[in-house]
Parts: sequence; C-alpha cells; structure tokens
Amino acid sequence: MPSASTSSKKRSSGPSGLMRPVNFVVERFIPSALVFAIVLTFIVAFLALTLTDTGPVDVVKGWGEGLSGLLEFMTQMALILLLGHTLANTGPVRTLLASLGGLPKTALQGYLFVFLVAAIASLVTWGLGLVVGVLLAVEVAKQGRAKGLNLHFPMLVAAGYSGYVIWHMGYSGSGTLTAATEGSFIAEQLGQTIPISETTFAWWNILAIVATIIVVGGGLALVAPRAGDKIVELRTDARFEDDVAIDDEVVTPADRVDASRVLTTLVGLALLSYLVIHYAEGGTATLDIVNWTFLALIFLLVRSPLELIALVKNAASNVGEILLQFPLYAGIMGIMATSGLITVFSDFMVETAGPSTFGVLVFLSAGVVNLFVPSGGGQFAVQGPVMLDAGGRLGVDPAVTIMAIAYGDQWTNMIQPFWALPVLAISGLKIRDILGYTTVTLLASGLVFAATMLLLGSG
Repeated sequence: MPSASTSSKKRSSGPSGLMRPVNFVVERFIPSALVFAIVLTFIVAFLALTLTDTGPVDVVKGWGEGLSGLLEFMTQMALILLLGHTLANTGPVRTLLASLGGLPKTALQGYLFVFLVAAIASLVTWGLGLVVGVLLAVEVAKQGRAKGLNLHFPMLVAAGYSGYVIWHMGYSGSGTLTAATEGSFIAEQLGQTIPISETTFAWWNILAIVATIIVVGGGLALVAPRAGDKIVELRTDARFEDDVAIDDEVVTPADRVDASRVLTTLVGLALLSYLVIHYAEGGTATLDIVNWTFLALIFLLVRSPLELIALVKNAASNVGEILLQFPLYAGIMGIMATSGLITVFSDFMVETAGPSTFGVLVFLSAGVVNLFVPSGGGQFAVQGPVMLDAGGRLGVDPAVTIMAIAYGDQWTNMIQPFWALPVLAISGLKIRDILGYTTVTLLASGLVFAATMLLLGSG
C-alpha cells in the first residue's frame, strides 16, 4: 500500500479546508452502498403499503418474484467493470501510461493531463477510466518527482477520479446501452429501442462532454496548490495494490500451452471478426457488443492465458459488492411494478414539472438518488421506468430523459465514495484526501449538466 510524504511548511487553505463539513458527513454518516440498497428496499416497501392499496403479502411476493429480474443485466454490468479493469492493467496499456506519465512539464500540466486522459478513458468504458486515472496519477507522480516537480499526490488522484464525471455520456453508459438493447426492460417499456445515435452520439451530448471537460479543467486549475501550499508527495518506497504478480514459470508441456500467446490471439481475432461482421451488417452498440469489444482487446493484448487469469483475478475483487446489490435493486423494481408505485411517482413528476423543466428536475433527482443507489445500472433500473413514463406523458423525448438520468448518476459520484473505493485502494489514500477537489468537480460539472437540460427544455 502506498503512502505519501509531506513537504512545505504552509498549510493549504484550498478546498480541503472549505469542504471539511462535507468530509465529516461522508466519513461518519454515509454507510456502505449495500446498506443503502437494503434500507431503500424497506423504504420502497413502506411507500407501497402507504401510498397504494397493496397489502403486505403482495409487497413481499412482488419483491421476491422481482429478485431475479435483472440477472442478465447484472452480468452485463459486472463484465463492463471486470473487463475495463482488466484492460487497464494489460502490459501494453501500462506501458502506454508509463510513457504518458512523462509528458507533463509543470505541476499544473500534471493535474490537468491526468484529468483529461482519465476523462477520455471513461468515455471508452467506465471500468477502464476508473483504473487508468489512478494508474496515470501514480506514473505522473513518480516521473514528476524525478523532474523536481512539486506534485500534490492527492490532487493527482482526485484529478484522475474527476475524469469519471462524464462516464455515462460515453460508449459504456448503462442507461444508453440498455435503451439500445433489444428486449431490455427499457425497450419493453417504450415499445422500441433508442439507438445511441440519439443519446451518446447526439450533437448536444457531444457538446456537453467538451464543455464539461473545459469547465471542470478550469475549476481544477483554480484550486490547484500554489507555491507555499501544503504538498503531499508520493513516497519513494511506495508500492501499489494493483500491481499484478504473474506466475509464468514454464516447466511442463501444459505450462507451455498456458504461457503461449497463440490461443489468446486466436480468440481475440475471432471476436474482432465477429464485431466487424456485426457492424458491417448494420448492427449497433449494445451492452453485449461493448463487452465483446473490450474482451477482444484484452485477448489481443495479453501475453498468455496465465496473464489473463492473473489480471481477471485481480479485477474480480472489485465486482463482488456490485453483484450482491443488483438482486436488491431488482426486488425494488418488483415492488414498484406490482404495487403501482411507479404510477404514483410518475403522477407526481407530471404534476410538478412541465416539458421545459422536466429534464433539469430529472437530472437533479437522479443526482440525489445516486447518493443512495451508486450503481448506474442499478439506478437506471429503479428510476428509469418512472421517469420515462412521466416524460412520455409530458411529451418529452425519451432520449432526453435517459441522458438526464445519466447526467445525474455520474454527477454525484464525485461526493459518493462507492466508486472511489478501488481508486483509494490502489492509491493508498482516504476519501477525505480527495473529496475537497472532487467537490469542485461536482460544482463545475453540475453547471454544464443543468444548463444542457435547460437548453434542451427551452428548445
């Protein structure tokens, strides 16, 4: 586990001090995401009993029958995180990150460069973005120290995590891909799929991505440590939890097969061929196609089955808690569907919002819900049907509703510690070390997301 050393005599008066009350609340009063899922289950059950005519037996029955409702979706979400984490730790990607780590020439360039690369990686896939951000932060810290740069390691890590604030606008967005997938619960509700050309690749979403990167980058530049501020550097003897040990000793004929690149390359080429045929025949991106894209890259980049096994074992430790939560979210969906609670909530949104304000209200509500349901897939399963029903009744484009939920989901990740856990584990930091900076990201990105929804509503 890495640690850091402190230099400079003067303590920074930057965001860490300003956000001390937030740090206090997060560290002392926000329980684990699993506890949130359990508590939310009982809250929804209580609301079903009090706001609808459903009795206790029917609530329990709806919950129990709903538990298995997201098994396919759960596997798809787990694979996105597993494969993104694995891809980030393949030899070629780690080599690329080491090369990139030497590019920044000043401390400010280091912070902004880590943020930009992590943002681009998050647009490719959120699992990749999470890991690339922290691994690049480490490389920049190591190589910057050799150049004599006074780099504040917590801000480097926070900058990497800040790139994650646009993940749901990219290629692996849970909501957008679910809506684009035939037979998904969203497609069944709408009676059609919503292709990613209307969500992820909509002109207004692409402009919002660019604007978010510029505005958040500006915010990070404003709060970056200045001369005389407290600097916490990476220690020279730091070792990192995500370094993967691979036992590639070759003794037997079986070992030679396990250490050979031939088989993994053949599978990678087969997957690549399938993807080319899929898109050549007019196919679109779905949750499965995105996963097979990353799986193809992994098979082509690893040196052997042995390396792949080691990388997957290392990545799997980050997937378990997410898998455990999804049946609970599916049970919540079961209660809401069987009791009619979806209609109750939808009626409230229709009475509260108009077509012009619906998008921004959905965005803000999604940001709040994300504090309690930090999984993008889980949140979309719970909130998506309600908001799409309300939006449809108001005549709002379902693509706008989908992206409003996506914006809110990614937004409050900056102060919800769930997705920061693997980043903190790799870097050896605590949430209080980065929260002041990521709160700046929250405020800056929130301006762009809200403005985008308001502009779409006024149009």
